[in-house]
Amino acid sequence: MSHSSKPGAAAPAAPAVPTSADVARLAGVSRATVSYVLNNAESVRISEPTRRKVREAAEELGYVPHAAARSLRAGHTRIVLLPTPHIPIGPLYSRFFNELQWALRRLDYTVVQYGSLGLSGDQAARAWAELRPVAVISLGEIALSARNVGTLKRAGARAVITLGTGGVPGAHALVMDQSEVGLRAVGHLLEGGRRRIGVVVPEEEGLDLFSAPRLAGARRAAEAVGAHVEPLPMSYTEVSAERLAARWGGLGLDGVFAYNDEYAMLLMRALQDAGQRIPEDVAVIGADDLLIGRLLRPRLSTVQIELPTGDTLAALVDRVVREPVEAQERHDLMAARVLARESG
Repeated sequence: MSHSSKPGAAAPAAPAVPTSADVARLAGVSRATVSYVLNNAESVRISEPTRRKVREAAEELGYVPHAAARSLRAGHTRIVLLPTPHIPIGPLYSRFFNELQWALRRLDYTVVQYGSLGLSGDQAARAWAELRPVAVISLGEIALSARNVGTLKRAGARAVITLGTGGVPGAHALVMDQSEVGLRAVGHLLEGGRRRIGVVVPEEEGLDLFSAPRLAGARRAAEAVGAHVEPLPMSYTEVSAERLAARWGGLGLDGVFAYNDEYAMLLMRALQDAGQRIPEDVAVIGADDLLIGRLLRPRLSTVQIELPTGDTLAALVDRVVREPVEAQERHDLMAARVLARESG
């Protein structure tokens, strides 16, 4: 048994938390200067040598500014809240969201990803509001109402931005018209003489946010010329693709828009294994223009989706935070064009 401490002995005192006054003394400047430097104040001119001294002193002492105190002084936080996606969003959108987060950090915002799985709009709005974010970017994971937007704004959110074709009163709407993807893809197959076209509809939960409007766009293109569109449920597994390919002969389809490049590559391989020639028997087109699609043989035709840069959306957030407006604005963010390759 250890006898290194006596019963009832006082616990060692916790080390003192460094303060801005400690940083100011070590750097030989005022506390106000420390605040200006560490909070990146743009309204005050401070020489670079002084800034360096303050940062070095803060690093030496292990001083970190208190976010809550800074928020009280500014009247709002610098938190931009991003609900975490509930669905597999693929490499294209993952890259876009990563760019957005980096761009917001460069503008001195703190990006907080919030796990909101299973929450209703009312529950999510109240949970998010507890963090007092200055902006919320809800990219379709949870349907927000005007009441939810009001809850967030009363808690200090200057910008609430939603994704979707329909707007929410009080929020800015980012419009990514997914139906354009289906319209372009099937329009390309129709131009190639295909008249019985399958459209893959992913069975994974949550992807209907993208797949439903893509199917609607495909149907619109086909109806314009009297062609047939057949929805094809399929999950993102080899087994599901093989099952679909095994019954392809009975479907009588001569083309397929396979939702995106990942599903297209999976289905194309299964069709080839089942003896279907591509593009002679079946023309295949995907979407997203992933690099790997160009490495296939035959190379995969695709719909290239042009998203804004993360800097563009971050600049929009920053503008709305700095100059809040009551009027709802719509921002069209997506364009689509076909890149025709050997698969159809």
